[in-house]
Amino acid sequence: MDIDLKGRTALVTGSTQGIGLAIATGLARAGATTVVNGRSDASVARALETLRSDAPGTDVRGVAADVATAEGAGTVHDQVPEVDILVNNLGIFGARPVLDIDDDEWRRYFEVNVLSGVRLTRLYLPRMMERGWGRVQFIASDSAVVIPEEMVHYGMTKTALLAVARGYAKTAAGTGVTVNTVLAGPTHTAGVENFVGELVGSDLPWEDAQRRFMAEHRPNSLLKRLIEPEEIGNMVVYLSSEYASATTGGALRVDGGYVDAILP
Repeated sequence: MDIDLKGRTALVTGSTQGIGLAIATGLARAGATTVVNGRSDASVARALETLRSDAPGTDVRGVAADVATAEGAGTVHDQVPEVDILVNNLGIFGARPVLDIDDDEWRRYFEVNVLSGVRLTRLYLPRMMERGWGRVQFIASDSAVVIPEEMVHYGMTKTALLAVARGYAKTAAGTGVTVNTVLAGPTHTAGVENFVGELVGSDLPWEDAQRRFMAEHRPNSLLKRLIEPEEIGNMVVYLSSEYASATTGGALRVDGGYVDAILP
């Protein structure tokens, strides 16, 4: 497929590293004017430098703001008042026994992983609907369906995104705007490397640690390896294109076959 996103503007939250940066890179390479977002000027500057190296000649911009807050979401909207493609990627994760999670931690995960996307969609969706074209995507996880025992609070937020996206898709029905969720499987990022080290031991060589993590903690995976961020990005770029015009209200899996079901 020759995906051409020239003339489109895309905003990817939490895109200074990992999956978000890979998504931004894929969108930029497809021709979209791409806005990266992170909490600090320094992290945004580093991401832009990487993007300009990996996607030379593309139009990339950055906004430093914490979109987990209403003020940060407003800052982004003020600086980028209209987008054609919104990718709600921002998220946090971490292992903690569910009985040890206090109220503040439950709220923090919900604010960052769910409300950040809710706020931005509320800000950007109306103009997309008025213009008759738009793409909104929420980056969820296999944990939305297979709740991990070691991070129930994270799984809860990703399950919530499935409902949120479906609801917004109904709101946008018949307008030319699509809203979908991408279910990312266990993915190879710097944060996940640290997470794997916490679970299986940081003294192991990476390849051994990855194999042990997949065997002991993600045995359902049919890939038997971590997914690379670019593989998640490929799905997002497709869903952002004209080719995906009939796909809305869905949960698209890039999980390496981890979810042991025909449907999410």
